[in-house]
Amino acid sequence: MEREEALRLVNKEVKTKNLVKHMLAVEAVMRRLAKELEQDEDLWALAGLLHDLDYDKTVDQPERHGLLGAQILVEKGLPAELVHAVKAHNEMLGVERQTLLDKALYAADPVTGLLVAAALIHPQKKLAAIDVEFVMNRFKEKSFARGADRGQIESCSELNMDLERFIALSLEAMQSIAADLGL
Repeated sequence: MEREEALRLVNKEVKTKNLVKHMLAVEAVMRRLAKELEQDEDLWALAGLLHDLDYDKTVDQPERHGLLGAQILVEKGLPAELVHAVKAHNEMLGVERQTLLDKALYAADPVTGLLVAAALIHPQKKLAAIDVEFVMNRFKEKSFARGADRGQIESCSELNMDLERFIALSLEAMQSIAADLGL
């Protein structure tokens, strides 16, 4: 599936504007991680873009999130590796994270929220205004961006990457699409 087709699918299935922005952010982070780890950039980016395809429909049934999306992706002929990563990103499903793709998507999903929250508390309210040090200082504050699961973000260690490098790559990726994110 090409990106344009994936975007059409996202726009068909996802009605929440901020969720679409989140999916674009995860797409950018996943593409950057793939480049860093010498993986298939297009496959990883698609996984990021499509990972929450069913969220609007499963928001009240979090134990189903990822299953409906995976079903849609199978019907669209997407690779099994991508479908597995979509299911594995929701811990409630109990799907073991096996591949680098699985592990990267799991870590990338919450880091985007952390970075958006960091940008929004900065006086300029822009991703360009923040740096790794700013984000790391906020990361240590338990009350800051509570929804961004710190343990899940720290699972970047399973990619043989330390937290600061992971934050740096994620921030760089999101800064590259800041206009699309409105930040």
